Amino acid sequence: MQKDSEDKTKAPSLGGFAFGSTSTSIFGSTAAANNGERDSLCRAFNESLSKVKATSSTVKKEDKPSFTFTGAQPVGKLECQWRDVEWTEEQKTTLMKTVSSYRPSIKDVTKARVLLLGPVGSGKSSFISSVQSVFDGRVTNRAMVGSTSTSFTKKSFSIRGQKGEDPNRLVLCDVMGLGNGEMTGLTLHDTLSIIKGHVPEGHKFSPDQPVSSETVGYVKRPGLNEKIHCVAFVVNASKIMSCPKGLSTTFQQLREHISDLGVHQVALLTHIDQICPETAKDVAEVYKSRIIQDMMTKAGALLGMSTSYIVPVKNYSSELDLDVSTDILLLGAVDHILQYADLYFQDNTPQFDECV
Repeated sequence: MQKDSEDKTKAPSLGGFAFGSTSTSIFGSTAAANNGERDSLCRAFNESLSKVKATSSTVKKEDKPSFTFTGAQPVGKLECQWRDVEWTEEQKTTLMKTVSSYRPSIKDVTKARVLLLGPVGSGKSSFISSVQSVFDGRVTNRAMVGSTSTSFTKKSFSIRGQKGEDPNRLVLCDVMGLGNGEMTGLTLHDTLSIIKGHVPEGHKFSPDQPVSSETVGYVKRPGLNEKIHCVAFVVNASKIMSCPKGLSTTFQQLREHISDLGVHQVALLTHIDQICPETAKDVAEVYKSRIIQDMMTKAGALLGMSTSYIVPVKNYSSELDLDVSTDILLLGAVDHILQYADLYFQDNTPQFDECV
């Protein structure tokens, strides 16, 4: 990990997360190499991921290796849910009260700040809009960070409470995806700067201008209120089978850096209705679906984390009305996130020596 005082413009890249360099993200298509060089370039690229060395090797999008899984696609439905969930209005009300009544366990911290990280199209912005929709009582869409420019903004959304109630103590931070097409994605250095609390709200990221002490609005000594308290990785269930081979290594190395900061991590598996017809018809079937259960395992392998940290969700997209089962999944995901944010607060609670 690079120190804040070091020159970020010449530091090495990490599997598409460049420390302020202009290297292309692993999610994007890159310049072509001839067929005879392709295998050696792939080996060099994979070696650079583990050794954190700079690399300029590139591979054609159509020749990009995939993160593949073996085994036949599971079929059929389980008799019992593999996670115990009640799909009732009462359960939805209980979860809403749990989320609304949440307060950080450290007195001086006003809200739990959660950073959503994932590739473009994973469903980060849609998740924020969907969670807010539950509390608004109708489907609403919030402004997206945007994914069509190489300059993108950090934007934080405070989740409003139900009408007439106090705001929830939850802030979901959205940034552009980790990379897409010809664009350079969010760099590792800037990602860690966000988590450390150095990046001001509304900051526009640029691959050739990494966050530094010279950045306008740079927070030199962030307190707990400015730092990220939990990171939620967002993965599109319909795209896991076609993920680039290096994505797994990138996710896992990124997770190691985040763990070094003492920040807990969870994951959201989105677009579950696109991989399971039964769940598309009825979201309450999610925990009886062998397909989704299998995809949860694959998501765990991709991220390098136990499936106990991963929750499936369905975001609102084309719907005009709320659905109780969808709301329960979304609220359950928020409750899951807040539990791990609270572990961060427990880890960082000031300790006082007892009087003897």
